[in-house]
Amino acid sequence: MESFEDVIGARLPALLRYAAVLTGDRDLAQDVVQDAMIRAHARWTRISRMDRPDLYLRRMILTEHLSLRRRRARRAALDQARRPVEEHRPDHADGHAERDDLWTRLATLPPRHRAVLVLRYYEDLSDGEIAEVLDCAIASVRVYRARALATLRLDRELEETR
Repeated sequence: MESFEDVIGARLPALLRYAAVLTGDRDLAQDVVQDAMIRAHARWTRISRMDRPDLYLRRMILTEHLSLRRRRARRAALDQARRPVEEHRPDHADGHAERDDLWTRLATLPPRHRAVLVLRYYEDLSDGEIAEVLDCAIASVRVYRARALATLRLDRELEETR
């Protein structure tokens, strides 16, 4: 059984990269990883007995990211509902924040589709490992990947016809 410090010391750079690709924001990625590692530390006795604790840590990061997105979406909806109609103006800075076309395209995908692409093509995990991280069937991983790639292809084709 490896200690929490040893595992995190060895895996932290990869976990931060994974979170950065999921969130599209390095600062937010650090927050997500920190929150997930706080939870992991509290459960380390159980986690350390797993065959692949690193996969479970990735799942915890994904869960933390999805929870954060839900909280932010609820907060944004409440803020917008409280704002008078005439005050609402679109924020044009959002388009400038994401310079890279790939980040923009990935951000349009549903969270699970994006997670599958990140885990497969960025982290180089197998379908079985991705299924374990996402807690779903291998067939679901393949469906998510196919749909995500089809969406990205369609978006690109639509853009090229403009």
